[in-house]
Amino acid sequence: MDPGLAAEVGQPKLRVFSDPTELASGAADLFAGTVKQAAAKRGMARIALSGGSTPKAMYDALAVSSAESGIPWDKVQVFFSDERFVAPESDESNYHLAQVHLLSKVPIPDRFVHRVATVDVSAAESAGMYEEGIRRVFEVGLDETPAFDLVFLGLGPDGHTASLFPGTEALGEMERLVVSNYVPQLESWRITFTYRLINAAAEVAFLVQGQKKAGRVAQVLRGDADLPASGVRSSRVLWLLDRGAASEFREPADPA
Repeated sequence: MDPGLAAEVGQPKLRVFSDPTELASGAADLFAGTVKQAAAKRGMARIALSGGSTPKAMYDALAVSSAESGIPWDKVQVFFSDERFVAPESDESNYHLAQVHLLSKVPIPDRFVHRVATVDVSAAESAGMYEEGIRRVFEVGLDETPAFDLVFLGLGPDGHTASLFPGTEALGEMERLVVSNYVPQLESWRITFTYRLINAAAEVAFLVQGQKKAGRVAQVLRGDADLPASGVRSSRVLWLLDRGAASEFREPADPA
């Protein structure tokens, strides 16, 4: 498919781009368009960024085009859909990647960048603080679920998304918005959005690159309920893929 060509695949929408560069550009366009629309409608956009290395190219694209894109950076609040429980200056930190490649290069107010606390707190305390902060920004009570304008997610080789890993306790969490999640296969703690918070978003965008992810992409799109990513059921789910990541999904699709 040509860059940006979209097709309906059941409920999710699929966009396949010719290469990783076009994928990054498409993701940056989605970010920019969502921010502009939300800011115009309500005066503020709220976006959750994903972890892993794939978003790096999107961050670079946004930083390079910042002056021309017309993004109102003073009207966007940035969160993280998951975080590794490491110091914010660590190369493993999702915040650090976004800060180096995007946030430090655009005129976004510091107070609008909401990183996960990972220093001098326990993982459980961190998760509680992040949930409290989200509720405060969205001005919602304990009986309400905040709705992000856009939540970016990735897809791991084991089918995990955010830090919802196979066999972990966070998969069964139905009440809290953010939890600490111990991942035995990595011997580490993660802080992650739960399905409750992810699925309340106006839009969720999976950003996936490379042939190595193709099998898992196909499984999730075909409805394999055993994979954590299959639990993402927002009212609008968009898959942004390069040709490698889309190569094993063979269902027919009509141009949108």
